[in-house]
Amino acid sequence: MLGKLLVRYLKPHLGLLIGVLVFQFASAMASLYLPRLNAEIIDKGVATGDTAFIWSQGVTMLAIAFGQIVASIIATYFAAKAAMGMGRDIRRDVYGKVSGFSEREVSRFGPGTLITRNTNDVQQVQMLAMMGATMLVTAPLLAIGGVIMAVQQDVGLSWLIAVSVPALLVVAVIIVARMVPLFRSYQTKLDNVNRIMREQLTGVRVVRAFVRERIEEGRFRVANTDIMVVGRKVGSLFVLMFPLAMLVLNVTVVGVIWFGGIQVDAGNVEIGTLFAFMQYVGQILMGVLMATFMTIMIPRAAVSADRIGEVLDSDDALERPAQPITTFPAPGTVEFDDVSFTYPGADAPVLQGITFTAAPGETVAVVGSTGSGKTTLVSLIPRLFDVTGGAVRVAGVDVRQADLDGLWQGIGFVPQKAFLFTGTVASNLRFGREDATDDELWHALAIAQGRDFVSEMEGGLGGRIAQGGTNVSGGQRQRLSIARAIVRRPDILVFDDSFSALDLTTDARLRQALWRELPAVTKIVVAQRISTVTEADRIVVLDDGRMVGLGTHAELLATNETYREIVESQLGVDA
Repeated sequence: MLGKLLVRYLKPHLGLLIGVLVFQFASAMASLYLPRLNAEIIDKGVATGDTAFIWSQGVTMLAIAFGQIVASIIATYFAAKAAMGMGRDIRRDVYGKVSGFSEREVSRFGPGTLITRNTNDVQQVQMLAMMGATMLVTAPLLAIGGVIMAVQQDVGLSWLIAVSVPALLVVAVIIVARMVPLFRSYQTKLDNVNRIMREQLTGVRVVRAFVRERIEEGRFRVANTDIMVVGRKVGSLFVLMFPLAMLVLNVTVVGVIWFGGIQVDAGNVEIGTLFAFMQYVGQILMGVLMATFMTIMIPRAAVSADRIGEVLDSDDALERPAQPITTFPAPGTVEFDDVSFTYPGADAPVLQGITFTAAPGETVAVVGSTGSGKTTLVSLIPRLFDVTGGAVRVAGVDVRQADLDGLWQGIGFVPQKAFLFTGTVASNLRFGREDATDDELWHALAIAQGRDFVSEMEGGLGGRIAQGGTNVSGGQRQRLSIARAIVRRPDILVFDDSFSALDLTTDARLRQALWRELPAVTKIVVAQRISTVTEADRIVVLDDGRMVGLGTHAELLATNETYREIVESQLGVDA
């Protein structure tokens, strides 16, 4: 997966990569040429006392060294630009993929691991691309070029290279083989830390309310310790790697000095040649060491690439039709035709045999006991899930055949849990429609009974909203969420128990304003409070996933035992 990911996302940056190759080649060639010039200075200048030669060769070396530095800087800049661009593109695609996930995919992966995959995992692949674009070019050039140049200097000492390079490779292979499973374990444990941290931050009120601080601290401590243990093992291998590599390098240098000194003493090798050979040995081993460092990075990046690939290659539970229908002949109509739905892995269907129609402008309420399938039912309208039997038609089109953007454009969905984004009141309301005017925002707030408290906020529409809307009350969050859906100007409004945090007076005023100001909009209302649905045109009664009643409040009260029990439990026997 790593190679596939790199090819796919580095292809648009091919020009930069070619630039990296060119300038890294120039830098490596300069590095390989400098020891030869140094040898000539020693043998032909220092040994003979030719000062003019030393100066001329010294100026040449300085010029080549300066060119090497410039080439290396340019190559590094190109590599960084290509790698950062690749990381940006991967994050964009992962975010786009996750944004299209249904609740099923989000639950399967988990929010914590999805965040890690789009941050830490992408960073690992990005770092490999950057380091690889420089090191993987320089390392073979230094190693192979160094061997060639060293052999040209002295064939007799070349056996030292034949011993030291394989020794260094053996050390690298053993350590890398140990690192691969550790990196995979590390990423999994990092997911666990993120998951626990996210749960504790999201549920901080519950934790404090049940005095679970110490227990939650213990959970985090265990997860934190687990990742520390694995990280320490990885660090130990890193610590072991470089001393062993330096040991091989230093032993090789000692061998060169020892055996080269014997050759110099015998008059078979000149001192400058010996110095050049030592430098080439250092470059060869440095090239091998750089390649070894890359082999250490590759396993971790490979693990991260596999995790990213799992997200990018995951099959969407909601398949987009090959030829989506973009024309909706009956705006505002919602039809359930013998609908059944079963969650993956569940033994029994959550919904079964649901059939009813909501005409444009009608208000259809959905009631039932906890766990009867109310939220699941309304989630099928905007196609948050796909039915497993029957069909849901919106605006005259089966939602499975409809263009999703067109489908969602006609639906204003207010979820059970009101969620606001970091920003202002206006930015949250314009989440429904970006071009909405301030007057339209105030009008939506007036309908949602939120105009008064927004007017009192510092800045009004520009009032700050914290992440998740934690700086406003639950009722205020619900009213802002309802206003956001109204701003969208949809044909269908779906309220999934969206009035639960409102007092009875505010609930009644809001419903009256909705019916009065939006008479042509179809309203699907899930509610726990019977007082919220008594004026609905029709009420769907669910019991254990089955529709056991359909009619007005008065009709159901007279004929439906399940509905009568719900009403009596809330309003009393005389309701």
